[in-house]
Amino acid sequence: MTYQEIQAFIFREARLLDDRQWDDWLTCYHPKCEYWMPAWDDDDKLTTDPTKEISLIYYPNRNGLEDRVYRIKTERSGASMPEPRTTHQCANLEVLEQTEGKAEIRYNFNTLSHRYKETTRFFGTIFCTLDTSGELPVITSKKIVLNNDYINQVIDVYHL
Repeated sequence: MTYQEIQAFIFREARLLDDRQWDDWLTCYHPKCEYWMPAWDDDDKLTTDPTKEISLIYYPNRNGLEDRVYRIKTERSGASMPEPRTTHQCANLEVLEQTEGKAEIRYNFNTLSHRYKETTRFFGTIFCTLDTSGELPVITSKKIVLNNDYINQVIDVYHL
């Protein structure tokens, strides 16, 4: 898979969030995908074990993402009502390692989220493993390092 194809995939995943195309967004993720946003501890270090330490978000597989999407779509998520308008920006994409059928990547993100006449900014770095063996890549693991974690609202998948 070429750098441009990986970049197009990352841009598409971000656009699907902005366009609220939840079902299409879920297809970007492998069923066994781990989705994790570690927390910063009191020593300004990231937590390292989502099963034993605090995380801002942790889903051990895509079922957690599917549940979030279901709640958003059926208006069963008070934290998501009304749905915010978002703009995702992805930059500094690096392919860290690529082997047959697999790519390790990292990129920076900046997301603007507008709701209740207020705009909030989220930014950081994302580390992903992609399965590139199929017709389209899928994310098999995603780790989001949120650099501005002192926020005054609930953070959700559409912010990242």
